[in-house]
Amino acid sequence: MTQAGAAPWLADTGLPLTPEGFIVVDDRLRSPADPRIFAVGDVSTMLAHPREKAGVYAVRQGPPLAANLRRALAGRRLRRAVPQKRALALIGTGDEQAVASRGPFVAYGPRLWQLKDWIDRRWMRRYRELPEMEVEPGEDPMRCGGCAAKVPAAVLGRVMGRLHPATSGAVLIGLDNPDDAALISLPGAPPLLQTVDFFRAMVDDPYLFGRIAATHALGDIYAMGGTPESALAIATLPPARPPIVEHDLFHMLRGGLDVLEPAGAVLIGGHSAEGAELALGFAVTGRPRPGKLLRKAGLRAGDRLVLTKPLGTGVILAAAARGLVASRLVEAAIATMVQSAASAAACLLEYRASACTDVTGFGLLGHLLEMLRPSGMGAVLDPEAIPALDGALPLLGSGVTSSLHADNIAALAALDPAAQLHQMAPLLIDPQTAGGLLAGVPANRAGACVAELRRLGYRAALIGRVAGLSASEPRVCFEAGAAQPVPELVAAK
Repeated sequence: MTQAGAAPWLADTGLPLTPEGFIVVDDRLRSPADPRIFAVGDVSTMLAHPREKAGVYAVRQGPPLAANLRRALAGRRLRRAVPQKRALALIGTGDEQAVASRGPFVAYGPRLWQLKDWIDRRWMRRYRELPEMEVEPGEDPMRCGGCAAKVPAAVLGRVMGRLHPATSGAVLIGLDNPDDAALISLPGAPPLLQTVDFFRAMVDDPYLFGRIAATHALGDIYAMGGTPESALAIATLPPARPPIVEHDLFHMLRGGLDVLEPAGAVLIGGHSAEGAELALGFAVTGRPRPGKLLRKAGLRAGDRLVLTKPLGTGVILAAAARGLVASRLVEAAIATMVQSAASAAACLLEYRASACTDVTGFGLLGHLLEMLRPSGMGAVLDPEAIPALDGALPLLGSGVTSSLHADNIAALAALDPAAQLHQMAPLLIDPQTAGGLLAGVPANRAGACVAELRRLGYRAALIGRVAGLSASEPRVCFEAGAAQPVPELVAAK
């Protein structure tokens, strides 16, 4: 049997130690040398109530430690934390049997291994299946980060409708005919694409947040078939000591650069400011490929709708913030968010896409409607063909949604009544951060296009077709098999 050993550095703390080198604490879990220092677990020994070094004692000191820390900060009297005298010890022997001991009693056998396995698994479930965080009285519900933190589409539309901003001959694509990016043409120079994206953090790691923010910002350039050239950063950081602010700003921008530079975009400046929460964005300038500008408008009846990434980042990030989703599902969502759209855009151009947009905060349905309106078309979607991230549909079915979801519900009015009741409908309005590209591709090229996208590493899918069903407003309905392509023609590219 091995025993617990004290870490050598404890001898340099100047705190009272036992002969074995463990920190001495009283029955309030404090060091007698300094009432501001608390110690629990195997690192400490309560001289008045000594116990063997075992996990059961260490773990059960957590709640009284938390309670006494709060009491100490509030200037209240601390409570005693005397451990139980005896505990059941279960030690696996590696052959699906275990030794059990409690005081003078000892036993051995496979049933004890089953008991130990059950206890261990129940314990670990407490860290995987966390209870939902309750909203305190008077507290606003938790707000999401990423593109789920967008201003609702209806609010944005009303504001822009009241502003009536001036126009310019140099602006070929602007607010009077909006698209994913603006197109500006200056005398004697090739036209430029300009776009900006900015949102608050949805992950704790500033480097990872920087990568997601940059990938998202580049999406508008790629959605129009362009190539990025330069970027300006916009960063907000909470007030903190200078080393902390420096650490977070550096890692956010480092993450952004690790996405921008491989894409060919040079960071040329930016602006930073203090704010309540960590936030980051990029204003990106790019160039359209000659003769290959993609627009939201341009869909033709019979085109197949191609989606390059699965849906569900909004609900998964919302569930993660509330402790309701397994880490592996969050990691899969993040892997999707940091996947560049560059190769997907090039592939869509190669297969003669008629129109394109990126799926972001207004969800697949909201952005599909932005494509259908100027084209005067409707759409038929195959609900079984729409790709979803693992865990997204069960979470939506249980009532978990992002904070922008409620505002996106208005888009469901475009669905046929039967489609509005389908389990896939909530996923169509889930806000996406760094979502995939949605494009119309000629029916005879769509199958080969999706095959190539998958070869490039995208979870791409044919999700439906464009139909001339639109009256005053686009209509979208569900139909099994609506995404089937027609046979490929010779030399279709």
